[in-house]
Amino acid sequence: MPEWLYPMVEAPHLPMSALLARLIFAIVGGTLVAGIYQRTRRASSIAPTFPATLVLLSVLIAVVTQVIGDNVARAFSLVGALSIVRFRTVVQDTKDTAFVIFAVVVGMSIGANQPIVAAGGIVAVGLTAWLFRDRPAQALSIDRQIVLEVKLGWVDDVEVVVRSAVAAHILDIEPLALSTLKNGAGLEARFRMRLLPSVRLTELVADLNRINGVQSVELRTE
Repeated sequence: MPEWLYPMVEAPHLPMSALLARLIFAIVGGTLVAGIYQRTRRASSIAPTFPATLVLLSVLIAVVTQVIGDNVARAFSLVGALSIVRFRTVVQDTKDTAFVIFAVVVGMSIGANQPIVAAGGIVAVGLTAWLFRDRPAQALSIDRQIVLEVKLGWVDDVEVVVRSAVAAHILDIEPLALSTLKNGAGLEARFRMRLLPSVRLTELVADLNRINGVQSVELRTE
């Protein structure tokens, strides 16, 4: 082998077996981070590629930590090189940002030969994430709040009529707007309602359609 190739293939300061072990631990740690994320977040709020990104981040940071070692100059060089990398997808939830940092810290701890710190962080953050996980009750209070728009013929008290039609389906109802149709021959009313957990929208619409003179019914989220 030519002498000029020796510096490129010389043995690293860390034995290959130890390096391989750290990278495997980084994969395991990143997988645990992704698992905690999936277990504590609603499925509808999880981007398909985000769990895999967490695992990759953990491994990449472990590799970067190995490259830096104790070399301060190399650390600043890598910071400058990696500063060109940007997340092109906006992280919508602050919890997602916390999990990105979580993956980075786990990878850095393992890369710096601090597996106990990484394990302790996984346990502590995992427990915290579980305590503050997305709960069905929280999702229900948002997902089951809808706006009703109904058009019907002229009635003296449209609020009383609508309330009586939806009473079996809602927790509460709040009038939002009322306007006339066809030169005063009809009314268009808008309400905000919180539905009971077991309500089926088809049954709610069916009861609204039984109102005398109803022309159309629309249910939507805000």
